[in-house]
Amino acid sequence: MNLFDDPIDKTKNWLPYDGTVQYFGQVFAAQEADFYYQNLLQTIAWRNDEAIIFGKKITTKRKVAWYGEQPFAYTYSNTTKHALHWTAELLALKAVIEKETGETYNSCLLNLYHNGTEGMAWHSDGEKDLKKDGAIASLSFGAERKFAFKHKHAHHKVELQLEHGSLLVMKDTTQTFWLHRLPPSKRITSPRINLTFRTIVTQ
Repeated sequence: MNLFDDPIDKTKNWLPYDGTVQYFGQVFAAQEADFYYQNLLQTIAWRNDEAIIFGKKITTKRKVAWYGEQPFAYTYSNTTKHALHWTAELLALKAVIEKETGETYNSCLLNLYHNGTEGMAWHSDGEKDLKKDGAIASLSFGAERKFAFKHKHAHHKVELQLEHGSLLVMKDTTQTFWLHRLPPSKRITSPRINLTFRTIVTQ
């Protein structure tokens, strides 16, 4: 993005129906985004993700980490993770995201994609631990990647390019009616870090 680009309408809903997706563009200047990218690469407790699919334990190349204000248990793909305590940098990022979105979050799931061969298949974030119809704020650092949505019934598709230091928010009934994915791309050779700030509901 440069000074001659059209300003991004943060209030625009990129979905035609059945949910809300807002793209805020780059909420961090390049130097600040570079700082967080390097800091997260080096300080987050990254681990290879594990999932149980058709009864088989799968270990992904993609790495993940899970942080929050409590040691929340979070279950997806038939595996359970417990949140680590916030780092200072994650709390700083959370404060920025909460100010931008007008929402509050109590946890963050991080993904590290080493290059474009690593992605995420079609899915929705509908785990029972998540606040129903709550906002999920997706922050991107590193390689610019395409992000896609597909309606579960109408098969309408929407695609966006997520830039270094950019913010996207999914909320309302998006997870009920839409799938999303990070498609692979062989031309991308550098890492991308994605942080999804979300709200876990405790019983």
